Amino acid sequence: MAPVAAAQPRLTPAATQAALDALKQLLGDRFSAAQVVRDQHGRDESWAMPLPPDAVVFPHSTEEVVEVVKICAAHGLPIIPYGAGTSLEGHVTAVQGGVSIDLMQMNRILQVNAEDLDVVVQPGVRRKQLNEYLRDTGLFFPIDPGADASIGGMVSTRASGTNAVRYGTMRENVLALTVVMADGRVIRTSKRAKKSAAGYDLTRLYIGSEGTLGIITEITVKLYGIPEAMAAATCSFASLEGAVNSVIQTIQAGIPVARIELLDDVQARAINEYSKLSLPVQNMLMLEFHGSEAGVAEQAEMVQAIASEHGGEGFQWATKAEDRAKMWEARHAAAYACKALRKGCEIMATDVCVPISRLTECILETKDDVVKTGLTAPLVGHVGDGNFHLSVVVDRSNPQEVATVEEFSERLVHRALRMEGTCTGEHGIGRGKMKYLTAEHGEAVAVMRAIKKALDPDNLMNPGKIFSI
Repeated sequence: MAPVAAAQPRLTPAATQAALDALKQLLGDRFSAAQVVRDQHGRDESWAMPLPPDAVVFPHSTEEVVEVVKICAAHGLPIIPYGAGTSLEGHVTAVQGGVSIDLMQMNRILQVNAEDLDVVVQPGVRRKQLNEYLRDTGLFFPIDPGADASIGGMVSTRASGTNAVRYGTMRENVLALTVVMADGRVIRTSKRAKKSAAGYDLTRLYIGSEGTLGIITEITVKLYGIPEAMAAATCSFASLEGAVNSVIQTIQAGIPVARIELLDDVQARAINEYSKLSLPVQNMLMLEFHGSEAGVAEQAEMVQAIASEHGGEGFQWATKAEDRAKMWEARHAAAYACKALRKGCEIMATDVCVPISRLTECILETKDDVVKTGLTAPLVGHVGDGNFHLSVVVDRSNPQEVATVEEFSERLVHRALRMEGTCTGEHGIGRGKMKYLTAEHGEAVAVMRAIKKALDPDNLMNPGKIFSI
């Protein structure tokens, strides 16, 4: 891990201390200025340099968050929301010092509305916790970014994951939010109705806002019935092109696959070594089908036929729950498997997303770039929606290697933008991809800044993320 850099405080030490004293008086032992706690809250799983806050607080309710925000606003102290710490673009680092609001003790499931297929939760509820709670209801929450992330963090980064090709992303699955704004006001962005034409869509404004517009304290999300039948499979391909083209044809044919994940041969080898599997060391697809027994069988048959046309072979099926869980657990551990390929090295995780008609072109160009630069960069992707990731394994003590990785990452982003894609399919902007936002959105960034200034005129909410003010 690189050394911890100093944050750039906006307040004098005396002014900062006055704010911290007020917060300590408010929360007692749920306030901490201990160095180890601050260090923990100044980093995530990203490539970004850690920057610890001045203190960390642990509220239990919307009302307590309001009081924390009012104290910080009165003193001009920055506020950084913190969830499970699994973000990948430096979202939680304290660029200008300030207070980290750790929301993980706000972890209550408030209201299950089974007949309406929705649930109201606090932001610290984790996705696995929610599905365990729902298990006996016959319902589940499908958004699965891999990490056992908090629901609040998933809203803030507009997360998606392996199920997005069928169930969508957080954008499609959040019905309403309760938000504490920068001045301490509390708003509810919507009711629980499945649709509304009443006013601006503030729910969507806050989804993906990365803590820069307010603190999310309650979330209403959609639920789905647990499918009657599920089946998963792996299929190997001699060529990366054959695997990607199989995905494109499957999506264009309208086959409602639940998951369709791509692994290149390097990633397959890494997963075998780390998770003790015996997958063929080839390019491969991991697939899952949901529905009725007959529907699952029909989907599987159609996808198998498409894959065979593109050189797919060796279908291996997993219908038992424990076998499917083992397969997807290995997929979710892909980043750790990559890191294990080179001891003492770190991961630079990055992702892009392009229209599926350009997916083969983008992935093949990227794979060629990896080979030419000599990087260890396994490729994996939620390719059903055009999104793929690379976990570049790098020796951060080697300046030349770091420079090579940064140049590669920049080429990847500009390649995706050239193909009418985005610089980040699901990781978000944070600090890591700020420099690409204008290249992607142009004058729309000025509109984003105007919204930020209107809702947070003193730039207290997670400053130094998404764009500069």
